[in-house]
Amino acid sequence: MNRPVIGIPADRRMIGPHPFHAVGEKYIAAIAQAADCLPLLIPVLETPLDVAEILSIVDGIFFTGSPSNVEPHRYKGASSLAGTLHDPHRDATTLSLIPRAVSGGVPVFGVCRGFQEMNVAMGGTLHQRVHEVAGLADHREDKEEPLDVQYAPAHDVTLERGGLLAQLAGAERITVNSLHGQGVDRLGPDLAVEARAPDGLIEAFSVKSAPTFALAVQWHPEWKVMTNEFSKALFAEFGRAARRKTKR
Repeated sequence: MNRPVIGIPADRRMIGPHPFHAVGEKYIAAIAQAADCLPLLIPVLETPLDVAEILSIVDGIFFTGSPSNVEPHRYKGASSLAGTLHDPHRDATTLSLIPRAVSGGVPVFGVCRGFQEMNVAMGGTLHQRVHEVAGLADHREDKEEPLDVQYAPAHDVTLERGGLLAQLAGAERITVNSLHGQGVDRLGPDLAVEARAPDGLIEAFSVKSAPTFALAVQWHPEWKVMTNEFSKALFAEFGRAARRKTKR
């Protein structure tokens, strides 16, 4: 049997004088290996592809992390600091795709930037610099360290009782990595908290009205996913939701 198809919206990046559409290999590999699905990259063109056409051929959508941030005008935020990396082409595709996918019963999974995109698309707002917010910790990685150190476990998160993550973990807490400068300020009205960091920052949420898997996490479960039992279980659950869609 053919495996479920998971669409992955790309980043638009300039490589030399030309624009390229790219997705980090770790995200593609996690879908192929841990979710056991077929990854399909979705370009983010200046004139976005038709959402209905995309949704007609995918069985799930994975919104990945990225060095870029959602443009703050998308959530009525203050202007970014000079030098902040944005990707308006990706915003134009993902922010219209997310609510249509959710309401259409297409499983969706967001990680890091994808987590922030899902909150914005569902009516929420973001802290642009979490480490400058009173009472919140610095959740950024040290970019001078080796990748294994940057992606190492950084802090616990407390899982909400009755939530999907608590069910998958079979525990009240798990330990996660932390590589983000932005975070949830106001949670979208149809979103339910799934996990919080020790400082109270929301680290995961699900969509209350979604008829299928619709969840996002602020950390990076895709990193060496096959060596982490909880991360494998999370991607496998996303894959199962995609398989249920193919059988409808």
